[in-house]
Amino acid sequence: MASSVNPTVRRRRLGQELRKLRELKGMTAEEVAERLLVSQSKISRLENGRRSISQRDVRDLCGVYGVEDHRIVDSLMQMAKESRQQGWWHAFGDIPYSVYIGLETDAASLRVYEASLVPGLLQTPNYANAVTEGSWPEATTADIERRVQVRMRRQERITDPENPLRLWAVIDESALRRIVGNRAIMREQMRQLVQFSLEPHITVQVLPYDVGAHPGMYGKFSILEFTDPQDASTVYLEGITSDLYLEKPNDVQTYSVMYEHLRMQALNADHSRQFIDRVAEEWTS
Repeated sequence: MASSVNPTVRRRRLGQELRKLRELKGMTAEEVAERLLVSQSKISRLENGRRSISQRDVRDLCGVYGVEDHRIVDSLMQMAKESRQQGWWHAFGDIPYSVYIGLETDAASLRVYEASLVPGLLQTPNYANAVTEGSWPEATTADIERRVQVRMRRQERITDPENPLRLWAVIDESALRRIVGNRAIMREQMRQLVQFSLEPHITVQVLPYDVGAHPGMYGKFSILEFTDPQDASTVYLEGITSDLYLEKPNDVQTYSVMYEHLRMQALNADHSRQFIDRVAEEWTS
């Protein structure tokens, strides 16, 4: 049974603490790797939370850093134990973007720009099924169903009455015009977009064709922000075979500025709803 502890977040925080200990010791990741007879990339992955951390890893690193306070060691060991627990998404098998799901599950707010698709958190089951089927031609029916189930489960973050995710979505007009599945599916999807946009914690803006060139032309991206100040804001760039997570303040600032420009160039929330309504009518005819 999945634990309420978010293992992805535990790994991130543990990695941050281990990085602080290394920096206090005045050692480079390369020097630590040499001491432990492991690769430098392993140390880097442990520190950025992209690799599972065992209690043995923590013990060895604390030994290298000369940590003598047993309370600190015990606390880090407990974090390592919790980081190896399973989140709800593990019940669905091997999900390639499981790290992102873990971050999204714990995020307080999410800003997303989508160039050619309706954002996953706003998709209908039929649209999600058609998207998955079209973008993953070698997938089995079971694979597609599993991906759609995960996507629908993720939507619980924006429908949670107690702690909904603050979502801001800027969507390129092409995402509304590209037929996914069939016209009925597109009409249903447009209607759901409008309904979601009426929620006070969800803002949907359309970036119409006539704005011309804009900062989002390099591709889609997401910016996740967290309530706990220990958790750095993260830019997520989804790839075909691997994903990229940017946490350096300069990188996050660059994408945040890009997003502000996109928001300013896009139609406002009311005009976006009207635009989506018109597109829905076009899919009806």
